[in-house]
Amino acid sequence: MSTDNRPLSPHLQVYRLPFTALTSISHRISGVLLSGGALVLVYWVVATAAGPQAYATANAILGSLPVQVLLFAWTFVLFYHLCNGIRHLFWDAGYGLSLEAAQRSGQTVIGAAVALTLLAWLIALV
Repeated sequence: MSTDNRPLSPHLQVYRLPFTALTSISHRISGVLLSGGALVLVYWVVATAAGPQAYATANAILGSLPVQVLLFAWTFVLFYHLCNGIRHLFWDAGYGLSLEAAQRSGQTVIGAAVALTLLAWLIALV
């Protein structure tokens, strides 16, 4: 049995994932990234409890520009995961399961995450 003339099945380099699949994958990735950010939060809390010298060192590290950019991204990831989790709760209740509603809710999740991130950082900087 020769298989030389059989077509190849599509793979990720040629297949365009639907928007809902991308948001689902992003939700899983954001959960993993939140774990890493939680470790940074634990470091800060432990440094706070360890005394003024450790706290000053932690603030110097966490206050640097590259780390601040990462913390901004982590804040977006936090709000994205939160909003997408709420979206999944609505799906579990049977609401918004049509393709059009899923598209709109995915776009709403991204918009809400951006807005909440900016709002949180504006409040934190004031």
